[in-house]
Amino acid sequence: MSDTKIVDARDTFCPGPLMELITYMKQSNVGDTLELLSTDDGSGNDVPEWVDKAGHELVSNERVDGVWHIKVRKAK
Repeated sequence: MSDTKIVDARDTFCPGPLMELITYMKQSNVGDTLELLSTDDGSGNDVPEWVDKAGHELVSNERVDGVWHIKVRKAK
């Protein structure tokens, strides 16, 4: 199993966190898991919407102490 790569996009604002995640996803292999860290309120909705549209797998989506921790597995 591959390690989870952290994409730290805290203190950036929409669409920054999603753009960073997309950049990292393009560099990742199928099956890799990325964890996006974001303090942008919109990320909790925007990122899962993109994951669904892009055909990847949302592993988890939770907010801890004001920081979104969104794990995404690259599916294709």
